[in-house]
Amino acid sequence: MTEDLLPALTGPVEVVGAGLIGTSIALVCRRLGLDVVLRDTSEENIRTASGLGAGRPASSGDRPQLVVVAVPPAAIADATVDALRRTGAVVTDVGSVKAAPLAEVAARVGAAELARYVGSHPMAGSERSGPLAASAALFDGRPWAVTPHAGARPDAVGLVESLVLECGAAPLRMEPGEHDRAVARTSHLPHLAAVLVAGRLATAPVEHLALSGQGVRDVTRVAASDPVLWQQILEANSGAVLDLLGEVRADLDALMTAVAADAGPDLVEILERGNAGTAAIPGKHGGPARPTRSVFVSVPDHPGELARLFGDAGEIGVNIEDVHIDHDPGRPVGLTELVVEQGSAEHLLAALESRGWTTHR
Repeated sequence: MTEDLLPALTGPVEVVGAGLIGTSIALVCRRLGLDVVLRDTSEENIRTASGLGAGRPASSGDRPQLVVVAVPPAAIADATVDALRRTGAVVTDVGSVKAAPLAEVAARVGAAELARYVGSHPMAGSERSGPLAASAALFDGRPWAVTPHAGARPDAVGLVESLVLECGAAPLRMEPGEHDRAVARTSHLPHLAAVLVAGRLATAPVEHLALSGQGVRDVTRVAASDPVLWQQILEANSGAVLDLLGEVRADLDALMTAVAADAGPDLVEILERGNAGTAAIPGKHGGPARPTRSVFVSVPDHPGELARLFGDAGEIGVNIEDVHIDHDPGRPVGLTELVVEQGSAEHLLAALESRGWTTHR
């Protein structure tokens, strides 16, 4: 089904679960002028999301066109079954695991109800949670998996894809099991790696932690996410996650052997696989990764200095692909890493230096 032939999203849209993802979707739908009704077991979440302009509390007379289930993984099947039985709407859930909820829903509803259910998963989020972290821009440019089962109605699949496009995301159709294997590799395993590295810091001596740099912050950032939520995600996708952990365990054994034996070539081969994996990550707009280079600039810890740096880069005519800030609270300056296309780096360095910035080559 082409984009021009997709069913129109006219509403009402019911959002079940007014947390980060649900409230963000609700904000998009309200921006489109759609009627949005909110359900949540937390009255506080409903009040907060409503106060943000994300919609209104649901009432018994609502007849939604689309229901978006945005609840924790352990509650997805129950909420989806309830929505299918309670309404005649198309129902999608936005959980990060697809095969297990589908199997549970399929065991509890008839074929006609199941035909209105289409799983989906936006690859967007944050280590923050709750409606106050929500944003209508959360999904801009992000991939959003749409995972129809064999019995899903084509118009139901199309309506979910219409929602994805209205949210500014890029729909990507996948079979539910293949989706779960993909997110185990690109999301669940990286999260666990961050957790294990961060765990080594919890009881570290203070003098060790004083040497923390941006590298350890980058590696461990996602480890600050909700442990209970991640417990549910990992249990729901345990098969795919365990397969990958087994591969990582074998790689770790090989790494330990190479380090212990001073086996230089073997160690280099392992490190080069890391380079290859990093290069395989898609680049901007989903295209091939392009060579980049980091330009490091010292930025005084004063109001407006970052804005001045970005303004200068814009006037110089160099697009910043990514940015990282290493700011030790004990230092009067922060080190800002500007990631730019490789061919622009020297021009940016010279132009920034001519404007009085201190750069590091």
